[in-house]
Amino acid sequence: MSVESREEKQIASARQAAMAALAQADSDELERLWDEASLTREAEAVRGPETGLVMLRGRVGGGGAPFNFGEATVTRATVRLPGGAIGHSYALGRDRKKARLAAIADALWQDPAQRAAVEANVLEPLRAASAAADARRRAETAATKVDFFTLVRGED
Repeated sequence: MSVESREEKQIASARQAAMAALAQADSDELERLWDEASLTREAEAVRGPETGLVMLRGRVGGGGAPFNFGEATVTRATVRLPGGAIGHSYALGRDRKKARLAAIADALWQDPAQRAAVEANVLEPLRAASAAADARRRAETAATKVDFFTLVRGED
């Protein structure tokens, strides 16, 4: 595998992680972080934001035959920054503002000069908040754990 190919895969993987953090973010938190970072909101809408449905698929037993599980509402957006960078986003729900900000963040992230600012001011706080929420959920779940044990009665 060439060095360029490996670097491209690393960048693609990092972009996927960034887009996942944006998609899972709370809209109000994303907007607050965006304002604190003083990042641009100037972008031309290429597509959307628009809301639609996607089909959710499942597999029988986790690995068997696929089946249609149901539908989910998704909002997507594609924007172009004045510099020409294009960003995309998909988010569950109907929040058009979140989809637009996430698309702008994706476009900014693709610019190596802006990537560090987006990572430090938006993505890292979002990831930290998500990790804290997961830890809180695990702690609440662990508090309800019941350990069952069997007493041996001496019968053979």
